[in-house]
Amino acid sequence: MGVATGTVEAVALIEYSSRPDFHSPVLIMAFEGWNDAGDAASSAAHYIAEQAKAETFAELDPEPFYDFQTTRPMVRLQGSRRQIDWPKNTFARGSIGGRELIVLRGIEPQLKWRTYAEAINELATETGVEMVVSLGALIADVVHTRPATIYASALTAELRARLDLEPSSYEGPTGIVGVVHTVTHTSGLDSVSLWGAVPSYVPHARSPKVSKALVERVSQLLDLPIPIEELGRDAAEYEAQINAMIADDDDMAEYVANLEAEYDAAMSSGSGNELIAKIEESLKDQ
Repeated sequence: MGVATGTVEAVALIEYSSRPDFHSPVLIMAFEGWNDAGDAASSAAHYIAEQAKAETFAELDPEPFYDFQTTRPMVRLQGSRRQIDWPKNTFARGSIGGRELIVLRGIEPQLKWRTYAEAINELATETGVEMVVSLGALIADVVHTRPATIYASALTAELRARLDLEPSSYEGPTGIVGVVHTVTHTSGLDSVSLWGAVPSYVPHARSPKVSKALVERVSQLLDLPIPIEELGRDAAEYEAQINAMIADDDDMAEYVANLEAEYDAAMSSGSGNELIAKIEESLKDQ
């Protein structure tokens, strides 16, 4: 009875502006907050939504999920009227290369995580979602001058074999991404988790290089023809700016050189396991 009540509550929290017909879409989701170092995941989701020409068809009611003293609504003037903008969790529908997508862009909630995850799962089930793909980004001891490291995992052996993914051995604190994946997996949906690593020495700068790598990995997984020229230009500019920042800092330059040597050694050995282990340890630290 408790599960049924929670599901009813979750369904009631979805506000539809339209109810389009769906044909086995893939749900791509990213959340601002703990899961979004360098704004890399949310920026990647935004870019994919733009390329898919996605239009919003539903939102989650923010009232039950946020402490508004922590995630404050914003006020703005609209002509002579004052408008309150509340935290948004939007579902937008679009397509790329004939593949239908639902892009969820949200903010990690502070309250009622199970109800929040159930609401997402209810919408995914109702719209016939065939796979859930989450985008995340974390701070780790990686280097900006090398390709961005993307860690991809799936919960089922069949999906890992089909998409050439890794099993996750991570144990520790989790974000809303982990909770949503558990709920959707329990209900029978395939799910894939993608994490990009942002250099720890520039933790607060936007990271278009990691955004680009996440979009490329989504493109590979789903066989989507996503153009990335714009992201490539942004990534090159990002790398140049960091190079300039560390040029006059001998200690930072030495630190970056050591990280480059570690990366090159890991790649020359033919195994990225050390890098993956470093990412999982970074998740625990966060």
